Amino acid sequence: MAINKERKQELVDEYVELLKQSRAIILAEYKGLSVKQMQELRAEVRKANGSFLVTKNTLLRLALEQTGTTVPRDLLAGQVGTGFALNEVPALAKTLSQFAKNQEALVIKGGVLGNDVLSVDQVMALANLPSLDELRAQLVGLIQGPARNLAATVAGGVRQLVNVLDAYAKSEDEAEAEATT
Repeated sequence: MAINKERKQELVDEYVELLKQSRAIILAEYKGLSVKQMQELRAEVRKANGSFLVTKNTLLRLALEQTGTTVPRDLLAGQVGTGFALNEVPALAKTLSQFAKNQEALVIKGGVLGNDVLSVDQVMALANLPSLDELRAQLVGLIQGPARNLAATVAGGVRQLVNVLDAYAKSEDEAEAEATT
């Protein structure tokens, strides 16, 4: 179905805006996905704070050029859908790769992170990275461990000092009691 120039310009503008908001894009061929499967995919991508659009290759190429990004022509061939990482890149990569494992009709072709073109293997490596929340939890655990050990060491030293002072006070009380008797 042919679209007019105004609609093409609207799509290019929409793509440019999404590219500006995105930290990365992941390109996938979706040939053979049903409408229901596409809706499921979009819902999963939204959960990962992303967006997945069926993009027109020539219009996406124009939008990429307007944002100063070049993509090899082979990535923009066929029925291409574009995942836009509006927040965490690994979350989008993980969502798309898991969906592709379950639906053979979705094939990840590569992506763009900053000005770097990503291969399929690099997208899969991103998918294997922990999420930002998981990294924060690991960092807190790393910081908390030594802090807990330091607190236990200080508390142990203070406890020993209190015990020594208590024993000394008891021995003084006993010595005073013996002196008065």
